[in-house]
Amino acid sequence: MGTVYAIANQKGGVGKTTTTVNMGACVAHEGRQTLLVDLDAQCNATVALGLSKDIEPSSYDCLTGEVSVAEAARPAGPDNLWVVPANVDLAGASVELPRADGFETRLRDGLGPVRERFAYTLLDCPPSLGPVTVNALVAADRVIVPVQAEYLALEGLVQFLDTLKLIQREMNPSLDMAGVLITMHDDRTRLSQDVERELRQHLPARVFKTVIPRSVRVAEAPSYGQPVTEHDPNSAGSRAYQAFAEEVTSLG
Repeated sequence: MGTVYAIANQKGGVGKTTTTVNMGACVAHEGRQTLLVDLDAQCNATVALGLSKDIEPSSYDCLTGEVSVAEAARPAGPDNLWVVPANVDLAGASVELPRADGFETRLRDGLGPVRERFAYTLLDCPPSLGPVTVNALVAADRVIVPVQAEYLALEGLVQFLDTLKLIQREMNPSLDMAGVLITMHDDRTRLSQDVERELRQHLPARVFKTVIPRSVRVAEAPSYGQPVTEHDPNSAGSRAYQAFAEEVTSLG
């Protein structure tokens, strides 16, 4: 039985998509069948893997119940890595979904045989706590929360953790927080060091050991339609994501 991870944080620009794409590529490189589901209307994960924004079927079709997740999955390029692409139609999902009864479980219901087929399914969530993110959290077994090494990211994390408790209490009691991933860390600055120290003090058992550094190679990889592990496998960012993937897979 595979594991479903939601990569979520209501704050934008914290590295959710970058983490999803590069973690997925690293896990797939180790020979594990991996599925990435792009749930963001900006389609950044889809584009980062070299695919078009108008591919159908898409994750939008999965949320509307027109197709299953397995039916929408397609090879993403690297061996063992598959993707359910996003579509700009997702922009309307936040309005359309709440009109349907039981909308919160649409994605979970659509997973079907995916749990048997893929060792890891990664749900790349939009930067909001709307109905699409709720669907991802209800469908997931675990959640990874990327947090940028900046003060305002700490403020947003508190709000997200409150939402997570609500989802656990009301809709998905088995949902577990795998951990917080510190991203865009610059160890030359006191701010990054202070944010990391605060996180490790307040969430001592919930912050991953791996820290993702601020990296030009990580930032430019999507423009080549590749994970950084293929764009520049020896870069600091690539090595960090490889270490992070090993840390996640060690969770079982």
